[in-house]
Amino acid sequence: MEDLLPAPHVVAEVFGDPAGPVPLFEEEERYVAGAVPGRRREFATTRACARAALARLGEVPGPIPRGPRGAPVWPASTVGSMTHCAGYRAAVVARSDAVLSVGMDAEPNQPIGDGPLERVTSRQERLHLAELMDTEPDVCWDRLVFSAKESVYKAWHPLTGGWLGFEDVTVTFDGPARSFTAALTRPAAPAGPPSPTLFRGVWAVRRGLLLTAVSVAADSPAAARARPPGPTAP
Repeated sequence: MEDLLPAPHVVAEVFGDPAGPVPLFEEEERYVAGAVPGRRREFATTRACARAALARLGEVPGPIPRGPRGAPVWPASTVGSMTHCAGYRAAVVARSDAVLSVGMDAEPNQPIGDGPLERVTSRQERLHLAELMDTEPDVCWDRLVFSAKESVYKAWHPLTGGWLGFEDVTVTFDGPARSFTAALTRPAAPAGPPSPTLFRGVWAVRRGLLLTAVSVAADSPAAARARPPGPTAP
């Protein structure tokens, strides 16, 4: 993920969970109270990655609580994103004066299935994915479009505080460039902060994983149109 999100981003990632227990702050413990051991381990390891990345920014270790929609709430003057899937946990952070918002996602390079694909894509997108499959059949494009939309949502939500559905985003991939664009198709909200309508992201296939990332630089055109609702937005 460091290749997708170089400086000023800071990435911490691990493949799997430590053998022993990973400590959590008391505030975080309640999020996994009653969870099965595997779920607690992935939650704790992912937050350990986030604290390791924040430490490289000079932040003192502390709890990373959840916002109203479950997104992580980062320390003031920082932004970030977390992801986990089977065998992989990662977090990325940056200073908010350099990066306005960032989203990342990791998925196994495995088919998502026809049913889920129809729920997360439009007919136009499915035709686009079929063309890509002819050129690079080793990439599970159906799962990749899901991952790209997850990254877009993680970058979009801190800027607006709102919900974004899969049907609200149209993704177009550039295979050779390992990049994608995501156009938002939902109308702008009549009230609240302005919403960016186009995101640009990058992707990679590494070690059996599909990785996607979206970052909005603080000096980008999108940043001029949208600002987070508060300094500690998720």
